[in-house]
Formats: sequence, C-alpha cells, structure tokens
Amino acid sequence: MTRATTGTADPEFSRPVALARLGAEPFRQDIRASEAERAALARRFDLLALDRFSARVELVRMGKDRFVLHAAFDAEFVQSCVVTLDPVGGVVSEEFTLIYGPPEAEEEIGGTVDDNVTFEPIVGTVIDAGEAVSQQFALALPPFPRIPGASIEAQMPPADESGTFAAPLSRLTDRRGE
Repeated sequence: MTRATTGTADPEFSRPVALARLGAEPFRQDIRASEAERAALARRFDLLALDRFSARVELVRMGKDRFVLHAAFDAEFVQSCVVTLDPVGGVVSEEFTLIYGPPEAEEEIGGTVDDNVTFEPIVGTVIDAGEAVSQQFALALPPFPRIPGASIEAQMPPADESGTFAAPLSRLTDRRGE
C-alpha cells in the first residue's frame, strides 16, 4: 500500500496518474526526481546522497478496474558503511511490475500472477507511479552496505571458569573423555 493511501506524509516523489486518463492505449512517462525530491528521498531511506533517480513507467488498463504498471528505474546513491560508517557509493537499475485493482480482487489476482508481480489495491482515483518506483527502489537498496575490505572481527569473550554452569559443564566434558 502506498504512503499516500495510508494517511502518512505526502510522498517525496509523487507522480499521480488519474485512472480516468487511462484508456485503451498504454500511458507512458519518463520521470526524473528533482534535486529537492532526491534530498527528501535520501532522508526517507537514510542515504547520504541520492545523486540520480529516474524511471520509465507504463500504465496499461486491463479491464474496467484493473491496471498494470511496468517500470524500470535507475539510481545512483551513497550509503553509510555498516562497519566503518564511511560513504559507500552504489548504482541500481531494476524493472518491476505491479497489478492494481480493487482491494477485494487481491485474492483472485494474486493467484494468477507469478512471484515477480505484486498486487496493489487501488484506493481513490489515481495511481502514484512515482511512489511505486520509490518503494521498489527502497527494496533494491543493499541492506548492509560495506566498503571493500571492511569486516567485523567477531571475538568471543573468554570462558568464565567460575560461572554458574562451570561445574556441570566440566563434569560433562570429563565424562566424554572417559
């Protein structure tokens, strides 16, 4: 469900398309985030920077109340390394497909599409193509960005010889040696 339909803040990269505008021919649009929109998306997704964010979207009517969104997006961004907190640059290009329909159609539609297509309920009279692209971008971001060579050296604390379980454990290990 999009942020616009959940009552939260307005989307940072909103490109609403009125459902009444969608006819027999596909609606195509190239969209590009402005500097202010990129800055707002960077804050939303905890990025150090979002240098480029654009998409090509196509909306197709598939009957009275069903629509398909095909989109491809490209982004260039900077995240913080999870180990060192140093900047880590990244680039992502992905394509996705969403099927929109009335909320009650989710079960019916969900059983007829493959794993790469997601159902989104239509709430209202528009589909926000920009917010759909933003959400898919968030899913494509690396969850644990690291600069090359950064690693966490896990160190086990020394065994506490006098701990609560020391005596029972030593008896078990002594028995195994018998």
